[in-house]
Amino acid sequence: MTHPDPDLTASDMLVRDSDAGIDRLLEIMRRLRDPATGCPWDIEQDFASIVPYTIEEAHEVADVIARQAWDELPGELGDLLLQVVFHAQMARDKGMFGFQDVVRAISDKMLARHPHVFGDESREKSAAQQTADWEKIKAAERGGRTARVLDGVALGLPALTRAVKLQKRAARVGFDWPSTDEVVAKITEEAAELVEARDTLTKAEVEEEFGDLLFVMANLARHLEVDPEAALRAANAKFTRRFGRIEDWLADAGKHPADSDLAEMDALWNRAKAEEKAAKRGD
Repeated sequence: MTHPDPDLTASDMLVRDSDAGIDRLLEIMRRLRDPATGCPWDIEQDFASIVPYTIEEAHEVADVIARQAWDELPGELGDLLLQVVFHAQMARDKGMFGFQDVVRAISDKMLARHPHVFGDESREKSAAQQTADWEKIKAAERGGRTARVLDGVALGLPALTRAVKLQKRAARVGFDWPSTDEVVAKITEEAAELVEARDTLTKAEVEEEFGDLLFVMANLARHLEVDPEAALRAANAKFTRRFGRIEDWLADAGKHPADSDLAEMDALWNRAKAEEKAAKRGD
């Protein structure tokens, strides 16, 4: 039978207890932020400086799920949880709120937004009806008719995701094209305006026209019920995969991409594309 080290403080024993769960992590973060004995880097951070890491960790969770690398998911979820704990500790240091306030807030919100589970409403609803009810509850939380339609769509979201959310909000009050035909026509119009801007306007005006085109592309994704972020991640992965095949084939020939030219690499790209299509067909 092992006995606790009498020289260890209660805090030391807690941070070394691998079974202590969230209390262990909270104590680790408290220690890291301790002004006298903590980590200088952690002590220097504030909400704004940590935000990029929070966003990065969320994207890394999404990446693991997209790759179905399930053995990596616990670690990535832990990294994301650390961001919540970090923000909560900084708030506690400032006397604003603590981790338990965060837990209480989300727990109360889940109870309020699921009356068909925790209240007296019927569970016999379609997914679409549950989504509609969820949005009504969120609207009421924002202040109902006293709030502006686009209030509360977070500025920190990836731009394509935020574009879709803004468009969804506007669509709820009837500001939307009736079908994809009108969206496609708008894409053609915006593409023409971009070409014109490229030839005649300033860089800032070209950027504005390019943004307009991306915004309409996001709208098309919404009408097609496609997640534009997921679609672009998949396109990025495909490009990486196919370009990797180009590099492999060039290496087999004793060459590097810098030693090749566009015509050769384009031919190899088409070869990689045909290879993938054959693999999908099971050829």
